[in-house]
Amino acid sequence: MKTILSAILCMTFALSGCAKVRIEAPKEPIKVDISMRLDVYQHVVKDIDAIENIVSGNQSETKPISGQSMLRYVVEEAYAQDLSPDIEAAALRRKDRRAELVSWQTRGVIGENKSGLVDIRDTSAADANAKKLVQEENNDRMIIYQGLARKNGTSVESIKELYAKKLQETASSGTPIEVLDGGTGNYEWKVR
Repeated sequence: MKTILSAILCMTFALSGCAKVRIEAPKEPIKVDISMRLDVYQHVVKDIDAIENIVSGNQSETKPISGQSMLRYVVEEAYAQDLSPDIEAAALRRKDRRAELVSWQTRGVIGENKSGLVDIRDTSAADANAKKLVQEENNDRMIIYQGLARKNGTSVESIKELYAKKLQETASSGTPIEVLDGGTGNYEWKVR
């Protein structure tokens, strides 16, 4: 009995001496490294360039600038060519209708909006073909945007934002584009 009692006392002392764990929120805010976001952004831009090269038919070889590694261009090309079949098919359909779309855009009938889609700007000049063209173009652009968002692990909205910028920068002269007015903070249509 004495041994049982001394064993119980020893266990009581042993257990009372165990460390206690206390969980608290950190005093400093948690810091997140945003280099991953930059990497995703760079890959999205490369994908956009690759797709727009398909659409425009400008798939020429990329030549290195002196002092830059050839490996960089090989890796960039390999990454951009890793597009899904549905994205490539949508890009090829866009290529087939590009001349007609540009024709309507330079006349000011169809414009590039802030969301990377096309809108009819002059309804009186738009016929049934123009309306069908806008619908087909926007459908293919959404296929591309959704595919790029999946591929790069980002939102469709961020893809649309980047793509809209690219499409507006490369739009033909005379194309209406929806841009942010720095003075008012509102979007407005201007002719490129």
